[in-house]
Amino acid sequence: MKLFETRTAPNPRRVRMFLAEKGLLDQVELVQVDIEKGENLSPDFVARNPMKKVPVLELDDATCIAETMAICRYFEESYPDTPSLLGESPLEKALVEQWLRWIEFYFMMPTGMCFQHTTGYFKDRMNPIKEWGEECGQGVEKFMHFLNKQLEGKEYLCCDRFTAADINAFTTVAFARVVNIRIKPEQEHLQAWFDRIKARPSAQV
Repeated sequence: MKLFETRTAPNPRRVRMFLAEKGLLDQVELVQVDIEKGENLSPDFVARNPMKKVPVLELDDATCIAETMAICRYFEESYPDTPSLLGESPLEKALVEQWLRWIEFYFMMPTGMCFQHTTGYFKDRMNPIKEWGEECGQGVEKFMHFLNKQLEGKEYLCCDRFTAADINAFTTVAFARVVNIRIKPEQEHLQAWFDRIKARPSAQV
């Protein structure tokens, strides 16, 4: 299997951490795609993912799976003997899904929009609207306050154990630094949680 990714991008990092936690990182060949240079816009890449985004998983039979959580779901279901990161019981699965949705819509997406619309990184292929990016950044900061409150007295976001929700939130907090959004001194619960996740071997991949 091949995983087409960009080393510095947050979504591929989510997949790498997911695979590392399951002990499956060695099952894929990492193929780097330079999105700054537009390699994701090439005909070969578009044939793998018409949305032109990373990451993309290419199976041995050439079937391609795009979207971060779709790729993670594939590995979760294909390797049931590895640690479950998307929930085991119906309740766990529902709680993890709840958190994944919250993180995606209210944290990851606005962080990405803040990056795209305030840095001009993709100005050759989009129309950055600085005011929108700044508004998204404010939403990111509000969600970090929400996370801090939710983590009071907890080691992990849900299910009393490490799940994909922790991976997605951790990689988003880390990525937010590129737009100068960081954990504030008073967000002690969020900082303690971030430090715990950062100490895991998967955070280094």
